[in-house]
Amino acid sequence: MSLKDWGFALLIVFAWGFNFVVIHWGLDGLSPLLLGALRFSLVAFPAILFVPRPKIAWRWLLAYGLTISFGQFAFLFTAMKVGMPAGIASLVLQSQVLFTLLFAAVLLREHWLAHQPFTLGISALGLVLLATQQGQSGMTLAGFLLTICAAACWGLGNIINRHISRQASLNLLSLVVWSALIPPLPFFIASYLLEGPTVMANSLLHLQWHSVLAVVYLALIATLYGYVAWGRLLRTYPVAQVAPLTLLVPLVGLFCARLFLNEQLTHWQWIGILLVLSGLLLNIFWPRWLKVRHRQTIKPTEH
Repeated sequence: MSLKDWGFALLIVFAWGFNFVVIHWGLDGLSPLLLGALRFSLVAFPAILFVPRPKIAWRWLLAYGLTISFGQFAFLFTAMKVGMPAGIASLVLQSQVLFTLLFAAVLLREHWLAHQPFTLGISALGLVLLATQQGQSGMTLAGFLLTICAAACWGLGNIINRHISRQASLNLLSLVVWSALIPPLPFFIASYLLEGPTVMANSLLHLQWHSVLAVVYLALIATLYGYVAWGRLLRTYPVAQVAPLTLLVPLVGLFCARLFLNEQLTHWQWIGILLVLSGLLLNIFWPRWLKVRHRQTIKPTEH
């Protein structure tokens, strides 16, 4: 990877990690579901006027938008409102890897590799440890479980995305922009029914600049810029080289939450975080280590 593209990759990682701090700031002035509605409205408009529709059936666009966009962020934003620290949220959300593999096994009949039950078991143990730390660092059990639900929606969305990719060659920008048409309506309806018209009206009538900037950041930087730049890297370099960089996102999220929000973690929470990250790292790099070791044991034939 060139130095320029390394810079792009690290900028994306920072944008996605800092994203959780911005969500925290956005929720200070907007209700969770209304924040989601405004975010995806800005993603879709006016970009939809200039970006061609992806060549996939509407039902798959609907399924993708309801899982990756609506489901994931409805749960995540609500979780952070009811008691999920931004830094821990950035880490727990990465359990989407576990859900992706579970859904792939159930829905696509994909078999797990030999190392995956062990490595993902380590991550699951870390998540259980984090769940036992409710009340610490402002984390509630409700916030933790809602974040797990967000990760499950992300994992299911990954399966839908995999199915879509098998049908046609996709432009990631087209998929992101057009799928953003789906979540605003359910977000607005859910906000009206669950948060109430009074909360919606007060949030919009007393909209503050930091809330506006949060919506702009979430829509234009974290979503449009992030996915377009990431798609460019995936088209240019092997997935195996690019994908592991996403593991830096929770590290950036934890650092930014400590720096900007002064979030403090207990020793047990740090142990849980290290277990989750260790499991995710082993899941990616263990097969590569085995291949390298296998090559080293096979000596080239000398002539």
